[in-house]
Amino acid sequence: METKITIKYCPKCRWLLRSSWMAQELLTTFETEINELTLKPSDVGVFKIYVNKTLIWCRKENGGFPEIKELKQLVRDKIAPKKSLGHSDKKDALK
Repeated sequence: METKITIKYCPKCRWLLRSSWMAQELLTTFETEINELTLKPSDVGVFKIYVNKTLIWCRKENGGFPEIKELKQLVRDKIAPKKSLGHSDKKDALK
């Protein structure tokens, strides 16, 4: 199955740089898993990330922007659940 990531961002809010940085991080981490990544200018205040048309992050619903570690985990869980993210992987709480 081909994997397509779409990042919708508000150009008026100046979120292009943030979007392109996140795109670069995802393309570097998932270089063999992602077939296409699109940056798509959208409406005022919009910042949404989709994996194969499934919304995985919405700035308004999630209360801000994802940390890159969290974004990589969300994408990994959708496209390559068994892939290790090294230092970006979830850590179990020490108890």
